[in-house]
Amino acid sequence: MIGTGSTSTSAPSIPRPQTPYQGDIARYWDGEARPVNLRLGDVDGLYHHHYGIGDVDHAAVGASDDARHEERLIAELHRLESAQADCLLDHLGPIGRDDTLVDAGCGRGGSMVMAHQRFGCAVEGLTLSAKQADFANSRAEDLGIADHVHARVCNMLHMPFDTGQIAASWNNESSMYVDLNDLFAEHARVLAIGGRYVTITGCWNPRYGQPSKWVSQINAHFECNIHSRREYLRAMADNRLVPQTVIDLTAATLPYWQLRATSSLVTGIEDAFLNSYRDGSFQYLLIAADRI
Repeated sequence: MIGTGSTSTSAPSIPRPQTPYQGDIARYWDGEARPVNLRLGDVDGLYHHHYGIGDVDHAAVGASDDARHEERLIAELHRLESAQADCLLDHLGPIGRDDTLVDAGCGRGGSMVMAHQRFGCAVEGLTLSAKQADFANSRAEDLGIADHVHARVCNMLHMPFDTGQIAASWNNESSMYVDLNDLFAEHARVLAIGGRYVTITGCWNPRYGQPSKWVSQINAHFECNIHSRREYLRAMADNRLVPQTVIDLTAATLPYWQLRATSSLVTGIEDAFLNSYRDGSFQYLLIAADRI
């Protein structure tokens, strides 16, 4: 197994955003309280900030005129979100109980809890949002796992871990907020040789030519900067991260978006995702890479 199983007490943390943009992102997520995130998390206490994959269980959702239809629809959306997190965890490789994992851009901590429940190891989460970190740590306390699962206010481009300390790390729909070369350089620094990095992300398709109008709408909605598929692979190659698996999850995520568009939790961005996935200008990818 790789990794040290503990985090450094001497490495300095970076509690505040370093740039105006990071400050804007911190304020955005400190103020975020969308029902589509909170009501889905209320289903079982796992609060995610990503989308779902897999076929919809229409029998579980039931008919639209059923009194419990909306409740069941929300539970199904949440099941698909957790299936996405499981898919990411499936690609982390062998993880031991003494290892340490890093969730870069951890949100409210749902994937961190799932990782600890699966592997029994320590999981460190990083977020620019103090509100998200407090929420994630409160959930860990409630679950009795605060000695293994911890979130902190921190810039993922300057992680408070020693070089080569981390067994595996990931970004789950959070890499569009940073420069990819800076991000992958930092993951490569903290990962042990042979350590695994995984990302699930939306990216614009270079074959389309340029980011489509739908991608531009998504950028504006989330105040982010979506990268191209080519940029991910190039930045990994430049930073000692060698892709082992690349999976196009676009078809797998469409059922989630189609179901979400029929719910009471719509945010107004659903059509942009559906249209960009359908016209091929946007892709939903999993990339798993090893640190060499």
